[in-house]
Amino acid sequence: MADRIASAGMTGARVDARHIDDRADDEVVRFTADLIRHDTTNRGGGDGVERPAAEYVAAALADAGIEPVIVEKATGRTNVVARVAGTDPGADALLVHGHLDVVPADASEWSVPPFAGEVVDDVVWGRGAVDMKGSDAMVLTVVRAWARAGVRPRRDIVLAFTADEEDSAEFGAGHLVRHRPELFEGCTEAIGESGAYTYHPGDGRRIYPVGAGERGTSWLALTARGRAGHGSKINRENAVTRLSAAVTRIGEHTWPVRLSPTVRAALTELAALYGQPLPDLDAPDPDELARGVEELLDRLGSAAALVAGTVRNSANPTMLDAGYKVNVIPGSATAHVDGRVLPGGDEEFTTTLDRLTGPDVDWEYVHHEIPLQAPVDAPTFHLLRDALRHFDADAHVVPYCMTGGTDAKQFSRLGVTGYGFMPLRLPEGFDYQAMFHGVDERVPVSALRFGIRVLDRALLTL
Repeated sequence: MADRIASAGMTGARVDARHIDDRADDEVVRFTADLIRHDTTNRGGGDGVERPAAEYVAAALADAGIEPVIVEKATGRTNVVARVAGTDPGADALLVHGHLDVVPADASEWSVPPFAGEVVDDVVWGRGAVDMKGSDAMVLTVVRAWARAGVRPRRDIVLAFTADEEDSAEFGAGHLVRHRPELFEGCTEAIGESGAYTYHPGDGRRIYPVGAGERGTSWLALTARGRAGHGSKINRENAVTRLSAAVTRIGEHTWPVRLSPTVRAALTELAALYGQPLPDLDAPDPDELARGVEELLDRLGSAAALVAGTVRNSANPTMLDAGYKVNVIPGSATAHVDGRVLPGGDEEFTTTLDRLTGPDVDWEYVHHEIPLQAPVDAPTFHLLRDALRHFDADAHVVPYCMTGGTDAKQFSRLGVTGYGFMPLRLPEGFDYQAMFHGVDERVPVSALRFGIRVLDRALLTL
């Protein structure tokens, strides 16, 4: 699939993309399968080993003449960073990041062994195929193709393959940002996971959401205290009862609609795409705003799923722990809540949790990460959109805010603005979101080959 690509009009340059050839097509599949075969399961709490995959990545970079830097906070928790020099030494650098760890997989639930890296009927199967060793493989493939052809990007490209993204990033991007910031000197923008994949709403359209925001992470521990006693006695100070009441209030709470700039842009573009009237997104009455947004989401059908999870803060109880014997009322009970917060929503989140937990339950953050947003009217977003449309003329590219978070949160502390852009053209019926942390995770070979072409164009024109 040799192709001659004209870069963005703002540069006036032309980019010869013949280096994305049959060898690149083979490499992206092989790299994906090989990386899956390295079991880099992250069980949380420091229990994980990324080193085998990191060594593989480092060797692939070194083989192409790209010098890797290995960074570890603890043995086995390995990160790889490298820099590809651009042609314009005065240009800001671009960070491209992907994580090497994966969540656990129970082999008994899978149709294929989750770490076998099998390619069956032109589909690569295994834990990490989508999240996100396939993307890591695309990045490796593109920069190696550049090296073979003597191609250089306009700006420096810093590559970061990180550990521990699936937990707290303490051993990964968080450690790099705190202790090796010089590796990212000059970086002002970044692209990372969870964006530019095909979303099929079921009406023949192909929508490509490009990440331009993330909700913040607010993981909470709730503790209720009461009076311990015998299970047969009436006890009005029962810690389990107090905790249960608080958890129920949190789980049943309806958060008000709060529209970040990214979500507002997504609603506006989706309404235009579907020919639907746009409600007053500046309505001062919260009930009027909520009604208008909910009615629009109803009219958008399946496409609403791209936005519905990010028009509000959220807090979902996920864990409960109390007692040690059925006839003993414990003196304390604990619970955990997964909270997600929109940009500008921290104060409302805190105030609401204080009210919902009440006077008998204390709460604290066990993990707290900032929300993010990136400008959707910036040249970078338009170039990312153009790269997708170049290879899929019928692509409808829309900005979106991720319900969860990525390593972009860590790199934002260095002043880096992040976008979610790891392109995949997926067939109708392929549920990309279900692949994340799901059983039988897999990615089509054709999607990876589409991805390296779009990624190549994007990186050479940004």
